[in-house]
Amino acid sequence: MVNYIIFGVSISVISWMVGIIFNSILVKTKYYERLSHMNFIDSKILNKYLGLKYFKWIVKNTFFKYFNQKIQLRNGKADLAEVRKEMTYAETSHLIGFIFVGVFAIYWSVTRSFLFGFIIMIANTLMNLYPSLLQQENKRRIDKLIKNQ
Repeated sequence: MVNYIIFGVSISVISWMVGIIFNSILVKTKYYERLSHMNFIDSKILNKYLGLKYFKWIVKNTFFKYFNQKIQLRNGKADLAEVRKEMTYAETSHLIGFIFVGVFAIYWSVTRSFLFGFIIMIANTLMNLYPSLLQQENKRRIDKLIKNQ
């Protein structure tokens, strides 16, 4: 079971690099503009039930806060459009990583065991889907700030 968890976390970390690579290709296409405005969950209530508030606290108060320094607002001096662009890039990279690991999880569920695939998807959800949902929520907040400027 511990090996399943280690594998799930490892493949999720590897998926970050896969997401960045494929996103750098995708950003050059005409479809990327549509991706910058997608929202999976608009409801604040549903985000609350999913525990996004707690995930946000973890990101802000642990070593994860050092991962992407480009998407932080410091003393109100940041270019909001550039921060939003970086958020979109991070969000899309995590979504690509989520899909990548999802394929592995399905494969391992069929070839090894359902439990193995399930544990991989738990790690994948925490390390790819939740960061993407958090970026979407933050983009909505940034959009309000941009609109008020």
